[in-house]
Amino acid sequence: MKCSNKRFDYRVKRVRSKIEGTQERPRLSVHRGHKHIYAQIIDDSNSSTIASASTLSPELKGKLKVTDTVAAAKSVGELIAKKASEKGVKKVVFDRRGYEFAGKVKAFADAARNGGLDF
Repeated sequence: MKCSNKRFDYRVKRVRSKIEGTQERPRLSVHRGHKHIYAQIIDDSNSSTIASASTLSPELKGKLKVTDTVAAAKSVGELIAKKASEKGVKKVVFDRRGYEFAGKVKAFADAARNGGLDF
């Protein structure tokens, strides 16, 4: 395992140890891959996923030419906010995993906030 992977895993554990999703405030988790961006709203007390969205979602798959950009992250943020409001979720806890709050992660978070999620 590379040293940078160990540091990333440590950051993931550190961030994750401080937050937990409940029924009142589920956890909004974001994963930034090399080609795609994934998001889930998770209720940790029931170990269930309430809503999910990604650049591979049918709603976005045809619209996006490039899936690893800030614009794609904004689209996923808007989509997850729309799906959350359909399920009646307004307040969430943001789980950025080990990623810096910059670039795609920040664009995703801002779009989700503009879509109606409160965190």
